[in-house]
Amino acid sequence: MFVHNSLVFIRFLLVLSAFSLALQAQPKVIQILDEELNRNFAALKKSEPAPYFMSYQMVEQEAMSVTATLGTLQGTSTGKSRAVDVSIRLGDAKLDNYRQIRGDRPQFSGAIAMPLEDEPNALRRRLWLETDRVYRGGAQRLINIKTNQQVKLESDDKSGDFSPTAAVVKYEVVPPLKFEKKLWEDRVRKWSQFFADKPEVLASSVVVVGQREVKTLVSTEGTKLQHGRQFARILISARGKAFDGMNLAASETFEAEDMGRLPDEKAVQAAVEKVYRKLSSLLKAPLAEPFTGPAIMSGKSAGVFFHEIFGHRIEGHRQKDESEGQTFTKMVGQKILPDFLSVKMDPTLHQLAGTDLYGWYNFDDEGVQAKPISVVKAGVLENFLMSRSPINGFPVSNGHGRKQLGAEVVARQSNLVVESSKAVSGADLRMLLIAEIKKQNKPYGLYFEEVSSGFTITSRRGLQAFSVFPVMVYKVFADGRPDQLIRGADIVGTPLTSFSKIVQTSNETTVFNGYCGAESGQVPVSASSPALMVSEIEVSLRERSQERPPFLERPAGSSVAGGGI
Repeated sequence: MFVHNSLVFIRFLLVLSAFSLALQAQPKVIQILDEELNRNFAALKKSEPAPYFMSYQMVEQEAMSVTATLGTLQGTSTGKSRAVDVSIRLGDAKLDNYRQIRGDRPQFSGAIAMPLEDEPNALRRRLWLETDRVYRGGAQRLINIKTNQQVKLESDDKSGDFSPTAAVVKYEVVPPLKFEKKLWEDRVRKWSQFFADKPEVLASSVVVVGQREVKTLVSTEGTKLQHGRQFARILISARGKAFDGMNLAASETFEAEDMGRLPDEKAVQAAVEKVYRKLSSLLKAPLAEPFTGPAIMSGKSAGVFFHEIFGHRIEGHRQKDESEGQTFTKMVGQKILPDFLSVKMDPTLHQLAGTDLYGWYNFDDEGVQAKPISVVKAGVLENFLMSRSPINGFPVSNGHGRKQLGAEVVARQSNLVVESSKAVSGADLRMLLIAEIKKQNKPYGLYFEEVSSGFTITSRRGLQAFSVFPVMVYKVFADGRPDQLIRGADIVGTPLTSFSKIVQTSNETTVFNGYCGAESGQVPVSASSPALMVSEIEVSLRERSQERPPFLERPAGSSVAGGGI
């Protein structure tokens, strides 16, 4: 009997202890935000129009960076900030103040700055005033939307404005940012010194950045969520000007999940030297010519290619927006890519092909848990990327509602992964290119080794076109001559035509990391792909500056050896 009672008492203590720990696990700021959210929601429910949903998202950002040029520190930065986005939905989920009116996107947010400390009164006063501002703007917009509904034709997509999702209660711990300032200052001085005696380099820098981001979300649905991540990056860049005035740049970057995963000094030094070799070669390279013909795109180049011409066109909100071109809106279940290609978006992936990915997250900016999405399977379109804004045939979010602080959520890309069931070695892919050059009787084909960025036009008013900006492009000759580097070539085209020209892929995947800018601001993304061979690609000439290289001689102490511009 004594043992039995002792066990009961121990179990009671364990339950009490677990309950106590659960209470302690809730961050203080969650409690403050949640209490003020519910207080304001209860008050506004008595207003007309009344809200049916509210949320507060607080983002705390911490960043440290060091920058050096020519062996000297150019700048150091340390910063920490907090800001809150307030979301208030008025009306009901079928028709609310976030509905887009013929190209007019809602913008109620603005991210007000918040105190860094969890002082209840200071936080609540800022939330109270911002909630009042956002409510007033939302109420006026709902009136405008209802008026618009009476005088405009109905949209083809009659889905509602907001979809349900399960409430999430989770508090993740984001490790503190570990940035050894003195260590990185010494390293960037050393790395940047390499460019000091290189006359053809007009400007150069080495930057190391460490960031930590914590996102806190509370909603009237019951979500109480805190999560986040770290970012680490090294950026090496150098710029010069060709004799004909063209501005040229070369760069190398390293992205990692945290500072401890960045490469060692030797690898970075090798990248610095590679940047110099690339810029020097570009400065001597002949200009590209307008060209249409066969080409190979490296995995990184192909990743950017898919991100621009495909990824943006399968973002859910574009299927509903009457001002968009809606390239794939009515093509679900149809073949849109060669049948050997599949595409997925997977924000749960942290690494791929030995590289840390930038587009991962555990929860999107609407508190929906991240999960992998098969977008295209064996060439057939299966899914769109969805936020909580439903579209015909896709009534709920799949965890791709994303935004930059201060913007409104739309569906955005995460980690794009292109997979192929028709792959050959890099050497065999090159042989196929040479065979295609001969078959088409072209003077050469092209190899796009590296690209810097790209953009696409998805609007219905403009051409459904894209541009990708290569850095390192080579002519490939069928007669055995060495490849020739050229400069000033941009890839241009239209999506559906470009997809139909893909004929083969390599068996090696590479990754491009970066930030994507669109309606909801800048978000971190990655794109990975095997190299692609295309039977036809179009190249246009890049605009070039009319300014000549510097007239003045370089300062005393600057080397004039080793060639130049």
